[in-house]
Amino acid sequence: MDRRKFLISAPFAAAAAIGPSRDWLLNTLDQLPDDRRRVRLEDVTAVKNMFTHFQEMDIFQGGGSGRLLLAGYMNEHVYPLLRRTYTEEVRRALSGAAAEQTYLLGWMAFDNGEHGAAQRYLIQALRLAEESKDAALGAHVLAGMADQATLLGHPHEGRRLAQAGRQGLAKAHSTACMADLWTLEARALATLGDKKGTAHAINQAEASFDRIDRGSEPVWAQFIDPAYICGEWANSFRDLGLAGDAEPHARRSIAYARNQNRARRGALSHAALAVTHIQNRDLEAAYVAAVRTVDLSRKVKSSRSVEAVRDVQRRMVSFGPHPLVADFNDRARVLSAA
Repeated sequence: MDRRKFLISAPFAAAAAIGPSRDWLLNTLDQLPDDRRRVRLEDVTAVKNMFTHFQEMDIFQGGGSGRLLLAGYMNEHVYPLLRRTYTEEVRRALSGAAAEQTYLLGWMAFDNGEHGAAQRYLIQALRLAEESKDAALGAHVLAGMADQATLLGHPHEGRRLAQAGRQGLAKAHSTACMADLWTLEARALATLGDKKGTAHAINQAEASFDRIDRGSEPVWAQFIDPAYICGEWANSFRDLGLAGDAEPHARRSIAYARNQNRARRGALSHAALAVTHIQNRDLEAAYVAAVRTVDLSRKVKSSRSVEAVRDVQRRMVSFGPHPLVADFNDRARVLSAA
């Protein structure tokens, strides 16, 4: 995990989670140094407390900002704990804490465009979640895997992973995670052009989201809020070309993200809004939203935000050599260069 060049250059593979390749990848945990000092619940609590700080770093600064810091912390302080001695209670708690952090590593790598590394972290996180016997946490990891698969052009696999996560929640309770999994299935179905299936999945996601009890949800589920969920619904309708359905969700996401000072989510949802205006052939409105996307993307280290700008740029070509298009292209080039 600290061979950075190998991890970054290794490509994403849709079938990497099955067969001998998975076993080889997961054997890395067995190579960690042994240390017989007993681990206590206090040690696990310290790890979980650090998760909150790194999660906030990701949400507000982007995955590229803190990933190397988190990787160093995991390699030096968390993974070595897994080779020490502990009671069964501590073993499960420690596995859960390590799974949360490893998932976050994968998500940060995903957000930073390092998809080979992200996939490996997520597979490790799924194994650790299984060790912890925390079905909701495992479902959360599967949600991340589904998101990545769909983004990289494997929506059928993304849908299957989201469905597997929902099946796992039959043994656990997290309405926030259920809302996320239905949302990610909607994203996959929208990519496949299934309008009826997408609408059904979003309706199910809305029903789950309305039942969320924030006080009973785990810390890792705190990001599943209106800024995130409405933004993803907007993206689903955008991918189907349903601008009228996408726009109100995008605007709600933008409003919540602005109140929370979340530049990455604001950038992604402004990009979705810009696309709805392009689909409605309203160049001036699209330009305003697109420029805001660039401005917000400058504030975070997130390849997803930069790719959202490039997506808007590609779609604006349809307006031809208009001065607003030329100005936006100049801004986008400056961002990409930076």
